[in-house]
Amino acid sequence: MKELNLKKSDSDILKQIQELKKQGKIIVFTNGVFDIIHPGHIELLKKAKSFGDILIVGLNSDKSVKINKGDKRPIFSFEERKKLLLAIEFTDFVIGFDDKTPINLISTIIPDILVKGGDYNPEDVVGREIVEENGGKLILINLVSEYSTSKIIEKCLLK
Repeated sequence: MKELNLKKSDSDILKQIQELKKQGKIIVFTNGVFDIIHPGHIELLKKAKSFGDILIVGLNSDKSVKINKGDKRPIFSFEERKKLLLAIEFTDFVIGFDDKTPINLISTIIPDILVKGGDYNPEDVVGREIVEENGGKLILINLVSEYSTSKIIEKCLLK
């Protein structure tokens, strides 16, 4: 199933997600850049998947990463990051977005559960209101604090 997701268009994936919702599957959504995958990412994805049946990762496009992180990022291209995320057993679908935030993607999917790292305040989580207005909920997950892509990049530059 996942190998096919690399080749499917986002609109085909969205249709498949709607079908899974009709089957009563609990849809979980999280998002991020996932530029250099580290143990903190794995833990977040594992915990996120535990809250439902299907885990969708909204992945910042290269354009979106540059908007949020600057011209020197991403380290890995969108397609490379997508492949890495789909190789992780907890991830069912990866869908890209070009905007600064995934608000349009969340509005389209309307997941049952929205997951973000515990470094966010609930009122600051993009898409929270949409999810909650549709009967879903926000779950904040404590982060593995020693891991950060930015810190990893800094460490590599110092060596």
